Amino acid sequence: MSITIENTHSGTATPTFAPVAGHIGADVSGVDLRETLSDDAVEQIRAALHRFKVLFFHDQQIGHAEQIAFTRRFGAVTPSHPYDDEAPEGFPEILAVDSRKYARQFGRRRYSYDNKWHTDVTALVNPPAATVLRAHIVPEQGGDTQWTNLVAAYNGLPEPLKRLADGLRAEHRFGGRHPQWSSDSTYATKSRENPIVTEHPVVRVHPVTGERALFVTPGFTARIVGLPAAQSDRLLDLFFDEVTRPAYTVRLRWRPGTVAFWDNRATAHLAPTDLDDIETTRVLYRTTIEGDIPVGPDGTASTSVSGAVFQAQK
Repeated sequence: MSITIENTHSGTATPTFAPVAGHIGADVSGVDLRETLSDDAVEQIRAALHRFKVLFFHDQQIGHAEQIAFTRRFGAVTPSHPYDDEAPEGFPEILAVDSRKYARQFGRRRYSYDNKWHTDVTALVNPPAATVLRAHIVPEQGGDTQWTNLVAAYNGLPEPLKRLADGLRAEHRFGGRHPQWSSDSTYATKSRENPIVTEHPVVRVHPVTGERALFVTPGFTARIVGLPAAQSDRLLDLFFDEVTRPAYTVRLRWRPGTVAFWDNRATAHLAPTDLDDIETTRVLYRTTIEGDIPVGPDGTASTSVSGAVFQAQK
């Protein structure tokens, strides 16, 4: 069933949203991202993003400039990534998620710098508010991406665990507890020379919807602050199990021209691992929107241990 997000203003575009899973995700139709969106269309898409957490736009024939322009309608666009120095020339906002680049950086075939469930760059004190990812070259088989609803994960906890999680804080750093790269890789060198580490609330209150999200993922969360390592690991395993429950997820089969737009404050996602033994190329392009500093249920904000606020270029 398609849904039109109600609005009280007139506008030329009327996006429609078709839910694709029980807890997360919707396909968007009625929008051509080559064109400038009306203010009404932007607000309808924004409302749908908060409701469905990730939106999928198919058959969009756009390039870097149009992707940046679309992203900018929803907030200030950041540089590509804190550790990226290979943005396409003239487009410093674009991160190339390119299997050929990762093969050079890691010394072996990879399709993402992190193949674990993660929310984008939560090592930052202000992780991106939202992410836009556009498919350019995709394999004929495999290479799907999955998303999970962190609000549903929090709501799925028993009440005693919710109360416990509400009062906890966790350290986030690149690689989480178990980095997937060797000590001599490009990513290891960059994270060692320019460490980015933040303490976030385990439960994040969404600044727009007020929903509570279980804000921990294997890709970045290293430990629960104030707990012995063994207890921290057990709690994180419990939370990670809830975050990655299949019931809360949606899976996207990419095709050229597909654009995914997700709320990075309420989701985590999983890059593919099914292509590691296949000779193929996969290239997507990412933009991110400058984020706010997370706040927990008690009103306490995240604190930076190392690293600066990640801001859009002025």
